[in-house]
Amino acid sequence: MSSILISGYRAFDLGIFDEKVPQVKIIKKAIERDLKKFLEEGVEWLIFTGNLGFEVWCLEIAKDLQKEYDFQIATIFIFENQGENWNEANQAKLSLFRQVDFVKSAYPRYENPSQFREYNQFLIHNTDGAYLFYDEERETNLKYLLTVMKEQEDYFIKKLTFDDLNDLAENFS
Repeated sequence: MSSILISGYRAFDLGIFDEKVPQVKIIKKAIERDLKKFLEEGVEWLIFTGNLGFEVWCLEIAKDLQKEYDFQIATIFIFENQGENWNEANQAKLSLFRQVDFVKSAYPRYENPSQFREYNQFLIHNTDGAYLFYDEERETNLKYLLTVMKEQEDYFIKKLTFDDLNDLAENFS
């Protein structure tokens, strides 16, 4: 695999409104473990969509890992104006996604619902696999992306689950 799409729960999906809570430390520990494994297996690109929460935490870890590993980071936003109405704190987080090796937007702005389906197809057809923080029992709009992933033959999906986090938390010191 040379490219991995990264996506998952947004902070508000998880009820996390303060990045200093212990849950974020556990999630970041899992992210670091998993990203190192991908990079040691030869992944060359980590692809983000610019969502807050899991993706921001992965991006922060990935930027640190670029000091140790040779890989590139890309952000492919769905819309050029993504996040334009967000508050200042979220705008600052969003700006991190613009400070990577490659940045592009699929569309200038929202025009119709089919853009979401086409965007998901594009992401999947241009990556070898995905790293998702998602549990199908706690559904969000990410279910649409996951459905398309599952329809693809030989598309690798590594999921970070709540059970993984619970196991890690038990051993976290």
